[in-house]
This record gives sequence, C-alpha cells and structure tokens, in this order.
Amino acid sequence: MSISKVIVTGGANGVGRALVRRCLDDGMTVIACDIDEPGLKALADEHAGRPLDTHVCDVADHAACDAFMDRVLADHPDVDGLVNNAGLYLGQPVWDYDDPTMERVVGVNVMGPIWLSRRFAGHLLPEKRRGAIVNLSSVAGEVGSSDALYGTVKAGVIGLTKSNAMNFAPYIRVNVVSPGLIVNTAIADRIPGYRYAEYKRQEQLDGDILPEDVANVCAYLLSDHSKTLTGSLLRADNGCYPR
Repeated sequence: MSISKVIVTGGANGVGRALVRRCLDDGMTVIACDIDEPGLKALADEHAGRPLDTHVCDVADHAACDAFMDRVLADHPDVDGLVNNAGLYLGQPVWDYDDPTMERVVGVNVMGPIWLSRRFAGHLLPEKRRGAIVNLSSVAGEVGSSDALYGTVKAGVIGLTKSNAMNFAPYIRVNVVSPGLIVNTAIADRIPGYRYAEYKRQEQLDGDILPEDVANVCAYLLSDHSKTLTGSLLRADNGCYPR
C-alpha cells in the first residue's frame, strides 16, 4: 500500500521542502509543519491549489507536538505516513554547548520524532491500519561528527528507527535515510570548511547531493516499492565513508 496522506516535519526548507513537492507530485496529500512561519507561507503559496496543509510547530516542544497531532488526527484521520525530517545542526564542538542548547538539539532531533511517532502509531495500530514512518539521520550518526552532539542525536535516530520497527510491526514500516553532505541547505552552510572538504574527498560518486536526491529516497520508502523493508537504513551519500 503506497502512502496517500503524509506528515512531513521541517517541510519549509531543504530536504523537507523538496519532499513536500515530490509527495504532491506523487498524488499524496501532505501535512507540513515547521518552526519557520514565513517559509511555510512561501511553501503554501508555491503549491496553492494542491492538497497541502501547513502548520507552525516547534517539534522540540512536547505540548506543541501534541497540539499539532491533535489537529492533524482530527482533520486527517486517514493519515498513513510520517516523515521525521526536522533537524538542528549547530556545527560546534561539545565544549561550546550550554545545557539549554544541548536540550534543544536533543529535542528537535530525537524527542520530536519520539513524540510524533508515538502519537502516529497510537492512531493507526489499534485499528490495525498500515502505514510508514521515515526518519532522517545522517552519516554523522554512523561515523561521528566534529559536532559531537549532532553525531550523538543522529545515532539515536537510527536506534529509534530499529526499535520502532519492532514495536510497530507488522502494520507500520519504519525506516531511516542517512544522507551525506547535502548542498543548498542550512546544515551544509554551517559545516566547518575542513569537514566539508573531507566529506567531498570521501565521496565515491561525482556530483553534489541535492535535497531532491534525498527526497527521492524518502519517497521510495513511502511507496509500495519498499514494502519488504522495515528497520532498514538507506544511504544517500555518494558512497561517502564506506562502512
């Protein structure tokens, strides 16, 4: 069963924005949320007349996540897809973090996906409805990062994926995408120059990784073409850091 109605977090920019477009092109209804209200308005204007519903939501805020899901499940009770795309990367060593900033990075990258996945699964599983969750991790979650906190939270996303794949089986498939260095994104702009060069040196394929390329992998995991996959990690990294 291909997904017909999907939630995309962090939908206003980067991979999220590209995925919103790809899902709409594939005939899905999309519910996009983001903390970036002007970005969401621009997204809505771009896709005026198409089945797109936008919401301002800070996924690091538990109450905001619950309020968002309350609205989504009331307005779109047939929702069957969730992409936990929203992320936060600050590009700094661990000693430069204060506690509130650490809590925010953990909130956006880990707690938001936990809260949203739990609500989503809690809606589908009692009725034994089929669905799919796609989480966005990073090569940083597999090989580490100069930003130690980012490497930690993205490793956590991989662990969450594998655990929820077991928790939500056999009805909800849960998979994770691990991108490399995606150009034209806020994260790429923050990566230290020496790490940027290292990523590019390690890539085995030529050409840049675009947000649309990662969105295409996410779309595959939402489709019937991946119906045998759950708990799987798919890389969109140009062969970076063979592992």
